Amino acid sequence: MTERQILIGKTVAHVLCLMPALDLVRIYRNGSLVAQADPVNFITHFTGDWALWLLLAGLAITPLRRLSQGVGWQGLNGLVRFRRMVGLYAFFYATLHLLTYVLLFSGYNVPAAFAGLEAGRLLEPWRQLQIIWPAILDDVRKRRFIQVGFAAWLILLTLAATSPRGVLQAIGGRNWQRLHRLVYLAGALACVHYWWLVKTGVRTPWKVTAVLTVLLGVRVAFGMRKRNSIPPERRKKGNREATGVLT
Repeated sequence: MTERQILIGKTVAHVLCLMPALDLVRIYRNGSLVAQADPVNFITHFTGDWALWLLLAGLAITPLRRLSQGVGWQGLNGLVRFRRMVGLYAFFYATLHLLTYVLLFSGYNVPAAFAGLEAGRLLEPWRQLQIIWPAILDDVRKRRFIQVGFAAWLILLTLAATSPRGVLQAIGGRNWQRLHRLVYLAGALACVHYWWLVKTGVRTPWKVTAVLTVLLGVRVAFGMRKRNSIPPERRKKGNREATGVLT
């Protein structure tokens, strides 16, 4: 892909990734959201679904690129340039998903927070959060799906914070890659969060779970193939260096 094609592709990708958020604003403004049986539940599932789908889309980029190289087609090489952007949008929707819980499910007084800001009390939003914080902590202790969901969000937060090129240069490429492999753990925790969130007998999460399983399998297969392609002499030397046993 040429630089021009990548620029156009990124512009299109930004628009596509923002469309769900804009659609949520649209249905809020035209009254369709209020018409939902449970508007808060609708927003919760809407943001959570898009966070998961974009997370899986980001994970699929590397396998697609490698598979295209395997069949002698280099057209998808430029996809790796989109991986960071898609991952950040996954974090964006995961954050909206978390904010839905904090601001709408937990009893946070949104009108009071805005009224305080309008009156010049800039700390009013924080004060309202302090009021409900004990209830949130109690909810987290009681509900497993919140615990694993929050753990997944913390991983995505860490990956988003370390995504800039400057961080990569500061900690080194190998350490950066090791850290960012945690995205697979975030995906697994997100799937567990989904299964524990839905009612017993509901199988809706099976699709995203199946996709994540396939992507993990492909990742393991690529890793094994790469390891097997290393000459035995180099492999033994690397193992000795890793354990500090040098002859």
